[in-house]
Amino acid sequence: MKKLSLTVAAFAVAFAATAPAQNLTAEQRAACQGDYSRYCKGVKPGGGRIIACLNKQGDKVSEACRKVLAGQ
Repeated sequence: MKKLSLTVAAFAVAFAATAPAQNLTAEQRAACQGDYSRYCKGVKPGGGRIIACLNKQGDKVSEACRKVLAGQ
């Protein structure tokens, strides 16, 4: 359970650190959390790298996450 909490916290920090123009709501972060864990877990946060990684996954990411990414 503690590992899951740390993963969620790391994900939130990673998305929050991408760029000021990319302020995501909790719902938006939650929409991409599973995709982040699955495809981009090793990506260093900052500079839009996580968003770029998720975008590179194309149709692999969930539809909810694709909607979030389309708004970026």
